[in-house]
Amino acid sequence: MKNYNDIATDGGSDVLGQVAEQLDRLNQRLKRIRTMIAVMSGKGGVGKSTVTACMADALTRSGIRTGVMDADLNGPCMMQMMGVSDFKPLSRNGSMAAARNEFGIPVMSMGMFLPGEYTPLVWEANTQQGAYTWRSMVEMSALRELLSDTDWGDLDVLLIDLPPGAERLQNLADLLPNLSGTVVVTTPSLVAMKVVGRSISMATEIAKVRVAGVIENMSAVVCPACDYRDQFFRGDSTVKDLAEAHNVPYLGAIPYDQGLAYYLDSGESYLKHHPSKPAAAAILEITQRMVSWIKPQFS
Repeated sequence: MKNYNDIATDGGSDVLGQVAEQLDRLNQRLKRIRTMIAVMSGKGGVGKSTVTACMADALTRSGIRTGVMDADLNGPCMMQMMGVSDFKPLSRNGSMAAARNEFGIPVMSMGMFLPGEYTPLVWEANTQQGAYTWRSMVEMSALRELLSDTDWGDLDVLLIDLPPGAERLQNLADLLPNLSGTVVVTTPSLVAMKVVGRSISMATEIAKVRVAGVIENMSAVVCPACDYRDQFFRGDSTVKDLAEAHNVPYLGAIPYDQGLAYYLDSGESYLKHHPSKPAAAAILEITQRMVSWIKPQFS
């Protein structure tokens, strides 16, 4: 089998030229975005996409022009959560307009290009074994294309919802050298915190990406009658300890609320319907801490 250095030409396809052109288009597009923040975990099922959707909503309510990029190509859900699941992108003059929800938040997701609700994302290849071998490279190429071809408009913040996996941030940082930072989401489960701890180490030590802070999701369940808080997970180690051990900020804790899942499944704003509930108050408080972190990036 030949390696890359053994191949004298690319058969006239000018792959390097195409990639360079796309990167130039990406850089031009992102000049209109002041801050790009990845929302990551490393562990699935911790509510990372929920936090992304709610933070986009809260940032917009704070006057911060915010967009959402769903970088989970195989398990896209942001279009559902943001209320734009019926949107079908159309290419015009080399650009695609992002979907916009009822609050004007631009959203782009691979799910918008799939023909059916349950259609899996399958890459074309001579064999699916071949597709598996090149999947990581193909996925990054697809993400680069989505980012560069989408007309985001002028934004203060683009939130990029990453799929699970510690390596995902490194891939994004390679694609976006000007990535401003990342927000890390975890539950107080010991298992989740160990996985997320490795992701924080990946961010700070290998990817060299700033961590804006750690968000503790599903920290407790609050009794609606008496406001008593019962912890979902119990143990000696806490998310605050995790943040302190890695010398990154602890942004706050969001208690469990069944309404969060209900409204996001319906593509509606939880903050609009329940602005005074404990989970809403926590989301708004965390977002104000993020605003304090974001605004200095503008200068």
